[in-house]
Amino acid sequence: MRFLFTCGGTAGHINPALGVAGRIGQLLPDAEFLFVGAKDHMEMELVPREGYPIREVTISGFQRSIKPQMILQNVRAVGRLFSACRLAKKYIEDFRPDVAVGTGGYVCYPVLRMAAKMGIPTAVHESNAVPGLTTKLLEGSVDRILVGLEDSRSCYKDPSKVEVTGTPVRVDFQGLDKAKARRELGLDENQPVVLAVFGSLGADYMNHAMEGFIRRMGSGADFRLIYATGKRYYEDVRRRLEADGVRGGNIDVREYIYDMPKVMTAADVIICRSGASTISELTYLGKPAVMVPSPNVVNHHQEKNARVLERAGAVKMLLEGQFDADALYDTVSGMLSDSAALERMRQASLGLGISDATDRIASIVLGLAQKGKSE
Repeated sequence: MRFLFTCGGTAGHINPALGVAGRIGQLLPDAEFLFVGAKDHMEMELVPREGYPIREVTISGFQRSIKPQMILQNVRAVGRLFSACRLAKKYIEDFRPDVAVGTGGYVCYPVLRMAAKMGIPTAVHESNAVPGLTTKLLEGSVDRILVGLEDSRSCYKDPSKVEVTGTPVRVDFQGLDKAKARRELGLDENQPVVLAVFGSLGADYMNHAMEGFIRRMGSGADFRLIYATGKRYYEDVRRRLEADGVRGGNIDVREYIYDMPKVMTAADVIICRSGASTISELTYLGKPAVMVPSPNVVNHHQEKNARVLERAGAVKMLLEGQFDADALYDTVSGMLSDSAALERMRQASLGLGISDATDRIASIVLGLAQKGKSE
């Protein structure tokens, strides 16, 4: 069987596709795979690193603005879309897949749209709580819409197409437990651990908030903080903290966390953004969190993601610009001081997660491929 995957833009879109392809490869050793990604995006590096062939198209998103420069960008985007559709059709004709699967990113639209027009079974996975523009545009064309959260089902016009599968997490998250992770990280098994992370590059607002948080901690806090500033801000944050006399102790400030699955597993509370991949990891592990959605994401997707978890009782949410370092510190310390409430949050988070998401999606994809071959 031949499987066509398309994904792009962020690791949260790419990793699920890689995870599902890997699982199908285990089940069907003779399976053939082809990925299609967007030129100059990270999938063009990450996918070949995992051993899969990938083809590229040039595509860009549409701007929600009537400013002249944005209108010009949208005109260019339309031209790129038509070109991407033509190229996607060629790739599909050459590869002749039994099924086509998209896991997010603008590149999914031309690939899945053309596959559907050519009679190939199709599925799109939406990991955000509400559908993005690409998923909305594909809703009428694809055979299956796969969603990460139960609450997402109501966002679609035809519920019969929608299946709640969860969102796959990286294989590194599997097989770990809290005690084992702490032993391997050299952490005290009895001391509470707080993890703060806001993406690989970091976030200026959150770094200033965390500096105030650390000043409140002082040297007498009864919990350990592991805090990643992001590569862009590390040196500036380090200098300011050193000027304040902050060195070591219960405070571990890093540029980047390379062993994230292990550190997340070890943590009691996580302070973080609310992107789709973060949501899937938190709910897989059952981690209580303080979520601060990024205000720079199109259509407020991160805030909508966080609202779903907040309603379920799995997280506390703070909006950027509407809290200070003291409020953040008080929120975290309040959570740590109430073990019963923290356990309720943990159970609520686990209740939203789907631990076998990879297998669920792989099963649906295989079913679509077999259906396509029999028709």
